[in-house]
Parts: sequence; C-alpha cells; structure tokens
Amino acid sequence: MIETPLSESLWNPGERPEPAVGETPAAYRPEPYALAAGAASGEGTERRGDTDVHGQKRNLVFPALPEPLPHPVVDNHTHLDMQDGLVRVSVADALATARDASVTGLVQAGCDVESSRFAVAAAQAVPGVLAGVALHPNEAPELARAGKLEEALREIDALAARDRVRVVGETGMDRAQTPEEGRAAQEESFRAHLEIAERHGLALQIHDRDAHEDVLRILRDAGAPERTVFHCFSGDPELAAVCNENGWYMSFAGTVTFKNAKPLQAALRVADPALVLCETDAPFLTPHPFRGRPNAPYMVNWTVRGMAQLLDADLETLCRQIWENSVAVYGEF
Repeated sequence: MIETPLSESLWNPGERPEPAVGETPAAYRPEPYALAAGAASGEGTERRGDTDVHGQKRNLVFPALPEPLPHPVVDNHTHLDMQDGLVRVSVADALATARDASVTGLVQAGCDVESSRFAVAAAQAVPGVLAGVALHPNEAPELARAGKLEEALREIDALAARDRVRVVGETGMDRAQTPEEGRAAQEESFRAHLEIAERHGLALQIHDRDAHEDVLRILRDAGAPERTVFHCFSGDPELAAVCNENGWYMSFAGTVTFKNAKPLQAALRVADPALVLCETDAPFLTPHPFRGRPNAPYMVNWTVRGMAQLLDADLETLCRQIWENSVAVYGEF
C-alpha cells in the first residue's frame, strides 16, 4: 500500500519524448505501486515472467507514472475491489496516485451486491470517488438459477438511493460469456436496471459485449435514461453514429490504443466529441504500450494520450472535453 501521496513527477519531458501509440517508453524510475511492495529494486527494474493467480506468465509490475496531463480528466469506470499485480492499493492511495497523473476523479463500478456496497462505501469515504451500483449481466443468470435475482435487484435499488451514487452500472447484455438459456434473465435484469436508473434520476453504464443488437433493441423499447454511457465502448463507426444520434456517451478504454483495434479507432473518430469519455476498466484492458500488465486509474493518462494521437487532436483540448463530459454525466466529483 502506498504510504503517502506522490508529490513529484517521475517523468522528465526534457529527456524523454512522449511515445507514440504502441511504442515502449524509455526506462523509468520504479513508481510507488512497485516500491510499496518491494517489487522493484533499482532504476528501470522490471520483473518479467512473474506468475499471476491464473498461472499465466506476465510482467506484474505496474507501469510507470506518466507526466501529468495539461488538464484533469476522469476515470469513468474502474474496479478497485478487483486488484492485480504485485501490490494491493487502497482506494484513497489509488486516487492519490491517479491525481499525480491528472486523473482527479473516478467512478467505482459495481458488478454484484457485494461490489456495489463496496462502491458506495468507497465513494462516501474518499472525496473524488463516485459510485455505480448494479448486477453485471453475467451475474443475472446465476442469480436467477438460484432464485435470488429479484432479491438482488431490490438491494441494488436500495443502494441506488445512497449518497454519492451517481450511476447504475455496469449492466447490459453479454453474448460472449452467457449462453442462450441465460439471456432471458440478462434481459430481465437489464430492463430492471433501466427502471432503477430512471426512477432515481441516475446515469446508466452499459456493458455491451457482442450484443449491440440486443442492447439497442432494449434501449429503444424500454427507453434509455437521459444520461446513458456505453462503458468500454466496443462498437464500430455505425454504432458510434447511433450513439451520436441519440446523445449516448461512449467511454473508451485502453482497447482503443491496441494495434488491432482499427474498427474501434474508426469509431472514436466518428464519435461526437461532446459524447466521449475515457476509462480504465481496471484492473483489465491496460493500454499500449503496457498491454497485459496491471492497470489502475492513473493509466487513463496513457489512454487519453493515445486518443489524442489517434484523433490528431490537441491534448489539452481533449482533456478539457473529457472533463466537461464527465461532469455532465455524473455531476461534480
């Protein structure tokens, strides 16, 4: 755990030019995430071949803290209750580190009742953190089989009324991990979340994995909340155009910087700038040039830089737009 917030940049812009998307940056001083666990022992030290909990060989050292951005941004979606890498970091320390990279607010997203309770507690304890509460679409079939879906939805409804809860999410549809027989429960849960968001006047964060047609059908049928966000946007330019037409927000994660993400990058270029958000979905989806390594809210910095390069946009202008969009969706952090 980090003992104190960071107070100095670990990047010397005069010596190390900003890397292009997909390039590996120059060697760096070990950052506090690594130092806190004794994971790094010297200048530029990296551990390669560490084994994670799934038995996979990975570099489990957190990437370097980047130079601050020219304007603060928000990590629109993260999971600080799910941690990766060689250290465990508190919500307060994760945000302190993120602030040194100009990521000054974050949305802690719930995926089940337990993680939604965690999100509420984190948001109420740490200024700069807002909460999302929901049942992940892949949770819904399991709860339905156990006869507990209605009970869990009642709990999410109650949590949605708590202070500093600003969004219902993540909820939605997932055809990648849920077989056909579980999709009715997914849809039931998704429709219930839409109603909860509307009744509490909250934004909605959608999980949409290989399920664009289902999600659009349900949104059009049931009606989308005024502030609807496609979390970890995974669509193409056609879906981006639909979002533009409906005023739905698109939140881009580290996947937009992946070399093989051409349709997603094309979607970013189509997206209305007033509807663009950015997120980590940490501990997943770490952006290039660190794909496969642990992720954390400060890494939004790298994704925003990659987005600016892909758009050939002024970095400060993009940061300001992301900040303004985030406040428009969630209110003040």
